[in-house]
Amino acid sequence: MRFASIGSGSRGNATLVSHGKTTLLVDCGFSARETEKRLQRFEIDPSTLSGIVVTHEHGDHISGVRVLARKHKLPVYATAGTAACLSADVMSLVKEFSCHETFSIGDIEVQPFPVPHDAREPSQFVFSDGQHRLGLLTDVGISTPVIEQALSACDALLLEANHDMDMLDNGEYPDHLKYRVAGRLGHLNNVQSAKILEKIDTSRLQHIVAMHLSEKNNSPNIVRPLFAEALNCDQSWIGLAEQEAGFDWREITNS
Repeated sequence: MRFASIGSGSRGNATLVSHGKTTLLVDCGFSARETEKRLQRFEIDPSTLSGIVVTHEHGDHISGVRVLARKHKLPVYATAGTAACLSADVMSLVKEFSCHETFSIGDIEVQPFPVPHDAREPSQFVFSDGQHRLGLLTDVGISTPVIEQALSACDALLLEANHDMDMLDNGEYPDHLKYRVAGRLGHLNNVQSAKILEKIDTSRLQHIVAMHLSEKNNSPNIVRPLFAEALNCDQSWIGLAEQEAGFDWREITNS
């Protein structure tokens, strides 16, 4: 199983997960045209995608879903709450799932789990090829036992590190936005994310990538040391997803 990002941050998010004959696009927070352009870098024809899996309905995660899905006749997987927020003209392509039930899309098993975020019915995921597990956690205000159980013993982990608290407190955001970002239904700060790494079983971890970094309220120079300390590893091992470039394909191998 391999995975990549075509971009991660407040201006758009989309992640690729691939195994066998199945390639999933998790979220589509860029315009359809921009998504197609970014997919070219990975030599992916959008019409060959197996589907779009949606975490929640915020614009930086669904901006391109409607047009891309209709243009290429792609199934869209979403919870009932998220689906209710999608355009009516894409509903014929929607396949609803429960946050509490594992399902399969082609060669990939998808284990969704509910998360606290200010959306209708948000979910995050663990993807599996039957041997390996890839955990994805972004757009979450606080950790929960459900989250920590789901992410334990993953072989790869894509983990939100949205903001540094001091940078957010002293930054240019208006107060209402600061409260929203730092709140229980907002986004994980660096320390919260590092504490998740300390709590869960990371003994199988081959890849760790920090996701959804704020361009105004965070810095790789803050994230890397915190994650490295939590994992007792070298800072160079900590991957970072960029807003413009995302990150290139990473593969989970048999260790």
